[in-house]
Amino acid sequence: MNRCALLPIVYVADQIAGDPEWFPHPVRLMGSAITKGEQRLRWPGQSDQVALAAGAALTAAVVFASYFLTHMTIKTAYQHSRLLGSMTEIVLGWTCLAARNLQDEASLVLASLDTGDILLARRRLARIVGRDTDNLDAHEISRAVIETLAESSSDGVIAPLFYMSLGGVPLAMAYKAVNTLDSMIGHTDTRYFYFGKVAARLDDGANFIPARLAALVTVSASWFLKTNACGAWQLWLRDGGNHKSPNAGQPESAMAGALGVRLGGGNFYDGEFISGETIGQEFSAPEPQDVRRAIRVVSAVALIGLSAGVLLAGLFGSRKSR
Repeated sequence: MNRCALLPIVYVADQIAGDPEWFPHPVRLMGSAITKGEQRLRWPGQSDQVALAAGAALTAAVVFASYFLTHMTIKTAYQHSRLLGSMTEIVLGWTCLAARNLQDEASLVLASLDTGDILLARRRLARIVGRDTDNLDAHEISRAVIETLAESSSDGVIAPLFYMSLGGVPLAMAYKAVNTLDSMIGHTDTRYFYFGKVAARLDDGANFIPARLAALVTVSASWFLKTNACGAWQLWLRDGGNHKSPNAGQPESAMAGALGVRLGGGNFYDGEFISGETIGQEFSAPEPQDVRRAIRVVSAVALIGLSAGVLLAGLFGSRKSR
């Protein structure tokens, strides 16, 4: 299928269907493969060098398998019929996007905050963040949601569209594999420092361009929505590096500038406090109404990102996505 047509169809499919839990999502299959691979490739007393090599092997296998199996599934479907091939490509492409699910999950947390149900807001927030949520107040919950919206606008929307426009659904699926590997084993704790190092570095590289595109698109979205586009641009340039990740701070700083809120700082993970730099120190802590504004910004980011992806696909002159 022509990628210039594929991207809008996939986007609409995501907006209609979201991410239903009953659907056998490829990311869940990737997660199962990663878990089983780790069980086979790790053992007690493993040296750092062996752990590094084992993690690299698992990372390469999962990424390659995700690309190859997606490519072969689409190719086989097209060999049966053009209709089956197109439908297979659309369904697999839809699973690479998370725009609708991102907005839905954030809206659920916001709805709990609006009714004053902090306990429910914490439980719903725990579905989309890795930090401890048990003791967060409304300000900290709002901060966590806005940070997740900003970061996920890159790895859940802009990055899949970017890679799909360049290499079709197989490349977008390979990116999702990289992202899933990083979320599962790309940690800096003692257990995964060596085993997940290659996955973490690969994720940094894969997100380098999309994260900066997401920040730029956030500035553009702020201009269209008549929020503080100038503030988004200036804070992105100033505080984009104020994050332990080389990429997450890019869209987060642009979002903080657009909304005029303070993001970043420390969080608790499994009871351990991890400090972090502040983004937008001069601003006040976010309120629940800022979450509502952030959702609107991310919605605009997705639409602008879609348009940019279609243009990119056209510029590369690719007629087929497979």
